[in-house]
Amino acid sequence: MNKTAIKNFAIWARNKLIADISYRAGLMGITADGIQKALPQSTGTTEFYDIGTAEPYSISGDAVKQRKSLVEKIRAKEKDTTYQTAYKYVIEEVAYTWFNRLIAVRFMEVNDYLPSHIRVLSSDSGKMEPDLVTTPFDAGLSFKPEEEQEIFRLKQENKLDEVFRLLFIKQCNVLNEILPALFEKTSDYTELLLNLSVIDQDGVIYHLVHDIPEADFNIEQGGQVEIIGWLYQYYNTEPKNEAFAKSGKISKEEIPAVTQLFTPDWIVRYMVENSVGRIWIEHLRALDETKDEAALAAEFGWKYYLPEAKQEPEVEEKLRELRKERAALTPEQITMIDPCMGSGHILVYGFSVLMQIYESAGYGQRDAAKSILEHNLFGLDIDDRAYQMAYFAVMMKAREYNRRILNGENTCKAYAIQESNGITDAALGDMGGSLSEDERKKALKEIKSLIAEFKDAKEYGSILNIEKRDWDLLRRFAVPNVSIGQLSLDMNGAEPAANWLQEIIDIAEVMADKYLLSITNPPYMSPSVGSDLLNEYVKHEYPDSKTDMFAVFIERCQKYIFRYGYQAMITQHAWMFLSGYENLREKLLRRITICNMVHLGARGFDEIAGEVVQTTSFVFRNLPTENYKGIYLRLLNGANESEKERMFFEKQYQYESSTNDYAKIPSMPIGYWLSQELLRAFDNPALSMMASAKVGLQTGDNESFVRVWFEVSKIKLFFDVRSTEETIGTHKKWFPYNKGGSYRKWYGNNDYIVNWENDGFAIKHNYDSKGKLRSRPQNTDSYFKQSISWSKISMNGLAFRFKPAGHVFDVAGTSVFAQEPLVFYLLGLGNSVVAKAITAVLSPTLNYEVGHISNIPVVMPSEEKLNRVVSIVKENIGFSKAEWDSFEASWDFKRHPLVLLPSQKEDALATQFAKSRMEKLGSLQWHYERWREECEERFKDLKANEEELNRIFIDIYGLQDELTPEVEGKDVTVRRADLQRDIKSLLSYAVGCMFGRYSLSTEGLTYAGGTWDASKYFTFLPDEDNVIPITDEEYLEDDIVSRLCTWLKVVFGESTLEANLDFIAKALGNKGDSSREVIRNYFLNDFFKDHCQTYSVTGSGKRPIYWLFDSGKQNGFKALIYLHRYNADTIGNLRIDYLHRMQRIYESEISRMQDMVDHSTNAREVAGATKRREKLQKQLKECREYDEKLAHLALSRIELDLDDGVKVNYRKIQTASDGKFYEVLADSKNIMAKK
Repeated sequence: MNKTAIKNFAIWARNKLIADISYRAGLMGITADGIQKALPQSTGTTEFYDIGTAEPYSISGDAVKQRKSLVEKIRAKEKDTTYQTAYKYVIEEVAYTWFNRLIAVRFMEVNDYLPSHIRVLSSDSGKMEPDLVTTPFDAGLSFKPEEEQEIFRLKQENKLDEVFRLLFIKQCNVLNEILPALFEKTSDYTELLLNLSVIDQDGVIYHLVHDIPEADFNIEQGGQVEIIGWLYQYYNTEPKNEAFAKSGKISKEEIPAVTQLFTPDWIVRYMVENSVGRIWIEHLRALDETKDEAALAAEFGWKYYLPEAKQEPEVEEKLRELRKERAALTPEQITMIDPCMGSGHILVYGFSVLMQIYESAGYGQRDAAKSILEHNLFGLDIDDRAYQMAYFAVMMKAREYNRRILNGENTCKAYAIQESNGITDAALGDMGGSLSEDERKKALKEIKSLIAEFKDAKEYGSILNIEKRDWDLLRRFAVPNVSIGQLSLDMNGAEPAANWLQEIIDIAEVMADKYLLSITNPPYMSPSVGSDLLNEYVKHEYPDSKTDMFAVFIERCQKYIFRYGYQAMITQHAWMFLSGYENLREKLLRRITICNMVHLGARGFDEIAGEVVQTTSFVFRNLPTENYKGIYLRLLNGANESEKERMFFEKQYQYESSTNDYAKIPSMPIGYWLSQELLRAFDNPALSMMASAKVGLQTGDNESFVRVWFEVSKIKLFFDVRSTEETIGTHKKWFPYNKGGSYRKWYGNNDYIVNWENDGFAIKHNYDSKGKLRSRPQNTDSYFKQSISWSKISMNGLAFRFKPAGHVFDVAGTSVFAQEPLVFYLLGLGNSVVAKAITAVLSPTLNYEVGHISNIPVVMPSEEKLNRVVSIVKENIGFSKAEWDSFEASWDFKRHPLVLLPSQKEDALATQFAKSRMEKLGSLQWHYERWREECEERFKDLKANEEELNRIFIDIYGLQDELTPEVEGKDVTVRRADLQRDIKSLLSYAVGCMFGRYSLSTEGLTYAGGTWDASKYFTFLPDEDNVIPITDEEYLEDDIVSRLCTWLKVVFGESTLEANLDFIAKALGNKGDSSREVIRNYFLNDFFKDHCQTYSVTGSGKRPIYWLFDSGKQNGFKALIYLHRYNADTIGNLRIDYLHRMQRIYESEISRMQDMVDHSTNAREVAGATKRREKLQKQLKECREYDEKLAHLALSRIELDLDDGVKVNYRKIQTASDGKFYEVLADSKNIMAKK
């Protein structure tokens, strides 16, 4: 099946149909802006509408009535929402109605299922004109004489589209007789808005016929009715994206699109074969216990069937007794329901398996097909459109086996949930006249109760718990009284209300009944994003599964089935592990037996990328069986659907596990893969018995209270606090804040700071407009204490880090507090393969809560092993800290690792080999090689230490047969040397020296706010006015490249300057004819992007401290300033001393180029001068326009407060005193705070 073609067509066709239908509605004065009244010249039978042309558009006859019904539909919908939303809803409804019918007709014509056996959308001969248009009178359609004449006339005038429209509506009305649920009578506004063409090669019909291979529809050529489901899912692609993109609640109309997810075919087969197939195999084995389960499945061709594991004798005896209950089972009794049927994929395969069962019981295919529709299959969905697709898919499946099934007498028991809203007491008063007084009284009471249950039913769908009732009595009640007369019927609406009630009664009976099987793929959606009605209902009816709808359906599907029935589902796997589902797990394990499970994890659906949706498919028996061993397949490593399917057959990761074992694990996660040895680890004390795992601060407003450390002034930072009390009276505002961060072990992720001035006074008094405290300063007694920490959410797994005293910790930077040496032992355990194996069952999702970590069992070793662990852990912390502090994003950064230390230079000059040693020490390449060796040694030592710790903990926990100590390189979280990255970081450090942030004379951060101390800069002098220009040519003696050359001479010596420039240029890899030009191009085009990357933290965006004034694409003017040295005069100085200076240079160069053009006799020289002059003219123009912006800002003399942070100040510096925004800084959209 060509899913790409199907997806492209469905998305395109939706937009095309909506556009065409909107156009047709617009001709009649109905647009997204409103509804026009008919023009004054209109009559009772003809209406005119102004469409902006010389002649108005006219409609007459039935079209006038149809337009009126369209307006009424929009107005009725408008009562619940806005006009624009109501208009969009109705247009979408009409577009999908015709999409549905087109797809259905295409499927039927390809498989020759149409009653006339004449193609409607295409031709058997391959011509563009459909066969129905060529031979309309051979299709068995009934025509009035005037219709026949109209067809002849239109064909003679070659108006084939009009012929087709007439015939297509006729064909749909004929199909109504055999498939009424899909092909409703089209005499309403849907017919009015039909706008299809068979000759337009950019039309929907042409693309449907030509874009999707016909074989994908043809069941004899490998096509499947499941193509209907794929088309439905892809049709909903854009509505789904729109619903997810918007803020606020998801409406009941949006729920189908948001939750639609077509189940992979092999998973459908797995679920159906292991539930429907299992029941029949149990029946066959009950008749003959000598029959082999696997062999029986093979006879049916059920290759996804999983035979039971070998059980203990007492368990096998229980199973044998249970099977005896199946001995008298007949095929008609195998009832199955899919309460979230979508487009019917599960029902269709259920039909196939049931057909095999019927045939094995001696039935013929024709009788079996009728019986399956009548007795076996039941489906529900919240979405009318999905119901139509499911209905059609099941009926087409039946047609495969019974050519006479489409006779209008057979239907399937699939339903769309309907609401009772609008059924009035007056209408009920006109029903039930044929009943006795007692019967009518009882029926009226029950019908009102039923109406109450189905009020707003589309908010809830098939999770509604419906009471059993006397359905025959209710059906006899829901009939209009024959004696009241037509006028009363019309006034009270009894007739449509009775039809409506009959449908609700049918649905209610299905929802109240029980079945042998419930098989479904439920919606994955939190009820909290749905309506308040849904949210409150779920909280009340399903308190143990209220977090997500898939969990609610796990409970509801259990209620749908008999004792000893089967429940098969595919859901997100969160219910197996998360603490929020502990009560659900406990309830399930008391009531059911897990027969088997296919644990898919991420990437189980090719349509969903990434790690967020992680799924599992399973089969439950609705009866607990103690010590029963279920079969589990762990397919987490499969990269896509097909790879997981391949792993299913390989059975390499197959486990046998009993639900009794899960009670041994805290919170009872479904840890089916755990060995007995690993399960025994949980006999030891939990971490919570010897240490405290705690959740930290929630500020309630991170934008106000949290910064990245390098944004603010150094003088307001305090890194050495040991308690909350110490923050009082320090006159410091910002303190280290542990917010988790990226995957990193041992040490690091020290990025954030929090406003904890005066013991967090501002945060503790942060109230909203209603007086409610927005913050949550919890566990404050542990603030600033030494701890080990991990990131609450991590895509790469769990990684623990040592946090020395001095940090406040955040809710996402959860922490464990313990005394030494235990704190180091726990850190070693946390980063070991043992903890990884344990947390894989405590929390195999992306979330690592305090409860998960608290439940890690801790085995305390001998003193010798304890000391060894502590020693290695401390060494690992040292390795990680040394690497973290080697780069300027660390607040403990001292000096760039490639820069020559003053002591090295002094030692070299003090020897008789001064010259040769200085040549070596003056070589940047030599320093890089030393740095590379240092990084490699650190990496190897840390990897070896981690593997040694793994060996120790594997031994302590007795898991030698379970785990191996090896550590992959990707899991060692210190960086190896990288030439380009490290040279770029050197250039960043050099720029920092130019601005005075760093000094070659002192180590660490030299200036980041406060009082400037010139005495700290005697080796290399920083820029005086805090402006470093970047030019595309060598115009200025103090531009960034010139200053870099000066800096390199000071650091490495003048004699090695050229070699060092060459080394830098080669590492950068930019374009340029010389090393200086390569470096200049790097500063011009890439430095600021790299700087933004360096000064950013995941989740917080870009926070540069060197800001780039940028005139635009012509590179007319660029200059860097240092945020912490900015003052109110900076922009004015930059404008006068640098921008105006560049303008004068451009003017001079333009004159020089013009002179060359005027006087040179060398054609090549003239051409070059002409090209350069044009470039310079563009740059000059850009500078003059830029100057106008800067003038407004310079005159405003804008002051910045470093406490506001980069994002706020980035906007503030570009906002003049008149409130207007003038964009003068690079990448403003992505850096500055939103208004």
